[in-house]
Amino acid sequence: MDLAAVYASHGHLVLRRARQILNDEAEAQDVLQEVFMSLLHAPGQFAGTSSITTFLYSLSTNRCLNRLRDRKTRKRLLAARATVEATDARGEPLAQLRQLLTRLPAELAAVVIYAHLDEMTHEEIADQLGCSRRQVGNLLERAAEHCRRQDRPLQARKSAHD
Repeated sequence: MDLAAVYASHGHLVLRRARQILNDEAEAQDVLQEVFMSLLHAPGQFAGTSSITTFLYSLSTNRCLNRLRDRKTRKRLLAARATVEATDARGEPLAQLRQLLTRLPAELAAVVIYAHLDEMTHEEIADQLGCSRRQVGNLLERAAEHCRRQDRPLQARKSAHD
């Protein structure tokens, strides 16, 4: 794999993904560098079982979720909540979603991002995760149950494709 070529052709996708999830330019840049440094140090992690785009999408999502779980990041997100609400077109719901992601297990957080932030259909999520549409529905239900237990209802998003 020519890492320089992959960076040139796909780096912007990783950066956009990180910006979308983290809403922090500096952290998004850090994630971009982490993703490609990890490939530099362990190129075998991309086994070629999926497209490079799918692989980078998953890797960057997981890196972002790890950052959201980081204690310092969580504190900064909570402190910056007023700023996020004032500057983000979607305001409060997106700030609540980011806060919720810090409390969900990684598998559920990824599905919630795909469904609610990316507005992917169950079929698209299933393709991304390599599972069935039924499993996607089960994961979303588990995420909703997790939220109900914490008194933070997750609004279900219905799509004509679901």
